[in-house]
Amino acid sequence: MGGHEDEKRWPLWLNPLLETSFFKQCKLHADYHKSECNMYCLDCMNGALCSLCLAHHRDHRVIQIRRSSYHDVIRVSELQKVLDITGVQTYIINSARVVFINERPQPRPGKGVTNTCEVCFRSLLDSFRFCSLGCKIAGSSEKKRKPIQSDSGGSYGGSSDGNVASSHRTAKRRKGVPHRAPLGGLLWECY
Repeated sequence: MGGHEDEKRWPLWLNPLLETSFFKQCKLHADYHKSECNMYCLDCMNGALCSLCLAHHRDHRVIQIRRSSYHDVIRVSELQKVLDITGVQTYIINSARVVFINERPQPRPGKGVTNTCEVCFRSLLDSFRFCSLGCKIAGSSEKKRKPIQSDSGGSYGGSSDGNVASSHRTAKRRKGVPHRAPLGGLLWECY
């Protein structure tokens, strides 16, 4: 299956959703208390919406975006009605099953990791192929990134032309033996 065929099977709203920034103040309702943009209209595809904007989208398909560790997520119960999320790892956050919208690359997989995201190489449970919706889209295209070897023998994300992914960081050395504060010993001697 080629890249063009894959693109046809994705809904038109998906790429605009992946590129949208959420959790900013709504420009139309900046003077109101609940004007944080955490909604997205799948029918209009015109950016993030706040709860006050929803009055103009009453008969539209709107999904709510949530945050987890500074990353945007969508509840599986909302998303699976409109999109096939097979192969994307789900997580339980605040008692709700969610998927991450965009990739969250790791500098390198942990020891003993047997399965990683096919795009950004984040550690995954064995039954999944992608860590996010964005990675599933990227992994289905012809421009899929391939793992490359680092000098230390570990693999990390790189592009197909061999360039190192921007998320790779070199390992930091330990600072050495921790030292006590200079007055720490005096305090103990006073007692």
